Amino acid sequence: MEKLPLALDLIGTFVFALSGALAGVRRELDLFGVLVLSFAAGNSGGITRDVLIGAIPPGAVNDWRYLGVSLVAGVVTFYFSSLIVRMRNPVLLFDAAGLAMFAVSGTSKALGYGLNPLMAIALGMVTGIGGGIVRDVLLAEIPTVLRAELYAVAALAAATVVVIGHTLQLSVAPVTAVALILCFWLRVMAIRHGWQLPVAKVRDQDEPSLEKEGSRVHDKP
Repeated sequence: MEKLPLALDLIGTFVFALSGALAGVRRELDLFGVLVLSFAAGNSGGITRDVLIGAIPPGAVNDWRYLGVSLVAGVVTFYFSSLIVRMRNPVLLFDAAGLAMFAVSGTSKALGYGLNPLMAIALGMVTGIGGGIVRDVLLAEIPTVLRAELYAVAALAAATVVVIGHTLQLSVAPVTAVALILCFWLRVMAIRHGWQLPVAKVRDQDEPSLEKEGSRVHDKP
């Protein structure tokens, strides 16, 4: 069970790399661009987590397996994208799977480095959302975590389950399974049913007053 966080990290890296590579293919990037996106999406969250907890150099830089699974995911997606895009919302599904894997592995690793429960939950969330943020920024899009249905909340839920299981000294395997399923289920249900947090909107009653203020400024000599 000691190798579970590493296994989750590598699996999460692979599925997040798939989402990054597929997003690059849809933007018609060349092979190099697709590989860059696959590595960035698959490893940015883990690198951020490792730097914050003092695991230097980060695993994505120190362990060739992270680069390997990212490149494999990028090459497979580049040459077999037609098979992947037949799935319904493949980028979102891969993103949901990667979010779950990274949220759990990030929390577990943070606890292993002695962080308190609240910070471990925060690091689990950061690990989960980091890759998606970098992927979207590189594609000049508003990051999914800022605009989509429950995203960071799903990662927080999974991280909280891991911390509760750790605090109560429960068996690692069932706690990990529950956390993974909860995060993935929340994300998929949010995508399907449009569950989201309240969205910021300008109140209509404020618009006339703003227009009046603007007209007053223009009317001044």
